[in-house]
Order: sequence, then structure tokens, then C-alpha cells
Amino acid sequence: MRVVELDLAVRAVREHCGSLDRTPRVVTSGNFASPVVLLGPLLAELPAARLHALNAQRELPIHDGVVPETTFVGPGFRRHPRLSYVPCRLSMVPRLFHGPLAPDVVVVHTTTPRDGMVSLGLEVNVLPAAIEAARARGALVIAQLNPRMPWTFGDAEVSVDDIDLGVEVDAPLATHTARPPSDDARLIGSRVAAEIGDGATLQAGIGEVPDATIAGVLARRGLRIWTEMFSDGVLALEEAGALDRGTPARTSFVFGSQELYDWVDDNPRVRMLRTETTNSPAEIARQPAMTSINTALQVDLFDQANASRIDARIYSGFGGQTDFTVGASHSPGGRAFMALRSWHPRADVSTIVPLVDEPVTSFQHGAVVTEQGIAWMWGRDEREQARNLIEQAAHPSVRDDLWEEARALGLA
Repeated sequence: MRVVELDLAVRAVREHCGSLDRTPRVVTSGNFASPVVLLGPLLAELPAARLHALNAQRELPIHDGVVPETTFVGPGFRRHPRLSYVPCRLSMVPRLFHGPLAPDVVVVHTTTPRDGMVSLGLEVNVLPAAIEAARARGALVIAQLNPRMPWTFGDAEVSVDDIDLGVEVDAPLATHTARPPSDDARLIGSRVAAEIGDGATLQAGIGEVPDATIAGVLARRGLRIWTEMFSDGVLALEEAGALDRGTPARTSFVFGSQELYDWVDDNPRVRMLRTETTNSPAEIARQPAMTSINTALQVDLFDQANASRIDARIYSGFGGQTDFTVGASHSPGGRAFMALRSWHPRADVSTIVPLVDEPVTSFQHGAVVTEQGIAWMWGRDEREQARNLIEQAAHPSVRDDLWEEARALGLA
């Protein structure tokens, strides 16, 4: 890696992409670790480009010649008129970089170098695969070297030999302060927490329900973390003595408070893994009592969940929901929970519906949990599943209508 000024990096990208006979694809760190300071000037020099970012946030610079491309739509790309959405389970995304979505430029956000290495820090995810694909085809790899980025271990560590250019940028990291969970979220979280015993492995994400669930298991012991991402809840488990001290918390990206980042920094108790590993259903299934907690926009009487689309328009994507639902279901003692409010507050509609009219994101969950109760799915026939959903999970105001629809569907 050669450390250069920003203008030299911009020139290198312009020259590299100018030699191509196609619109260049720029793959970059997504979620909450995008290298915005470096990425903005680079894209500004390209009259046309495809920008591939996972769960892109709003600060990404997109001019009229940029096509936003993703397998999981974040707020930065959502409803964009030029959006190129590629449906794909998250565990399979790294394969795309060695095939139809091969990168021409990879721009990552890393630590500054030490001992011939840099660390991807808070965001590993699909980036190791993108870097490997770039190296294999002579594409350009550029790093935004940020002294504020925490050093994390595992697949986060990348040799400086795999990076062409580095640009030193001292920029603050995005942080998140969780709001107190709502009454509904606390109730849902407490119901899920009651089903989690000592020694379980948790998929612990971000949001009201995961936060409320973690609050309910602080007294457990020997818990393990195997997840796509985690936030401050894992730090709370560590401080409460709930985590298995012999097993590192394993994840693919981290987002939360500065206190969390300080804990993650240089911490061997945290191991960052690439998406092919964290989201592999086979690897998830190997975790003891794997407990996945996901959410959806709708669940129907056949236990099919839509977590991806609203009015036929893509809202997010498959993400890791399918990977973790399948993996947890195969884990010894594992269960896949689908947790959501029974009533959607913004749309003012029931989230338990007769039949989803959008593409299905996941199905065959262990249980569907709302503030109304727990509807157990696994091992029940389809009529009992429908009955449990109506009586235990659906909002009381729609239960009569759901029974009528259930009869029409042959479920009652």
C-alpha cells in the first residue's frame, strides 16, 4: 500500500476507470462505516459509475451519473429512481463479486497500518470477498485510513499488500444512542427472553425488540453471540457477566455508542468474521441453542413473512433473515423467532394477514411473537398454526376477519 494525498487517489481512480470499456463498479463499505470523505471526490471524477453498498446510509454522495446498486436497500438508496436492487441472501453476496458483480474499484474504511496490516474495524461483512475479487482481476483497492477506527481481529485484519492506495483521513465515526423500548417492544422482548436459557447462542441485532430481549437475559449465564451485527446490548451482557468468557462474541459488523467502540477496540473478546461465515446456515446450525430474533412487515396464516417489500416496491431485501431462520432451526436446541407488533403503527393495519401479497422473505419460524402473545409454529399442522396466529399473535380487532379468511383458505 502506498499512502498518498486525496488528489492522487482521485487521479488513480479516474485513470483506472477511464481505461475500461464499461461503466465501472465501485464497491464500498456500507452500513455505518462508509468512507464518505474519500468516496465523494472519487465518485465526482467519474461521469458514470455503479456504486455497490450494503444498507447504504443517507450521506453517500450520488450524482446523476451514479447508479446505486445493492443487495440490501438502506435509507440512502431507498426509493431512488435509478436503484439497481439485486435479490440475494446475504450469505451468498460475496459470490457475486467473483461473478456478475465483479468490482473495478473497492473503497474501504480502515484503521491506520500497524505491523503490515490494517483492520476493517467496525465493518467486515462482504468486504474481504470484494478485496479478493479485486486482487484477482487487477481492480483497484483504496483505503480511507482513519485513526479513530477501532482495531478488530479475525477477518477484519487485511494485509497492506492487498491495498493499492491509502488516504489518511481523521473523521468521526457514526454512533447510535438507543431509545428506551416502547411498552409493546418491552413486552415482546420479555416474551422472547423468557424462552432463552443459560448457554444459548444469540443473534442480537439493533432495535427496540433486541434491546428489550437482551434486558431480559442479563441474569443468564454462558450466553454466546453469533450474529450478523451487534450493538450496545452485547456490551451490557458482557458487563452483567452473562457471556461465556471462553467464547468470543462473533459478528460481521458493529454499530452503537462510542463506549461500545472503545470496548471493541483491540479486544480479543470480539471476533469479526466475513459474511460467508457469520451468515452460513451450516455454521449457524453448529451453534448450541442458536436463537435468532428477526422481524417483518407482515406474517400470514401460513407462517410466511414479508420483510422486504411495501406495495410491490423494494424496502430492504432478504438480508440475513433467511440465513438465520434456517440455521437456527437446524441448531441443536435452536429456535427462530419472528418478533413484531401485531399492529403496524404507521400504516395503521394488522401485521398478521391472511396471505402476504408480496414476495416471501422467510417462513417456517419456530414461533411468531407479538405483544399479544407467542404463537408457536414449529411442529404444528397448518390449521393449528393459523389458529395460534389468530388467537395468540393477532390484534383482537382483526381476529374475526382473520377467522373468516382462514375458513376461505381451508385453514379452519
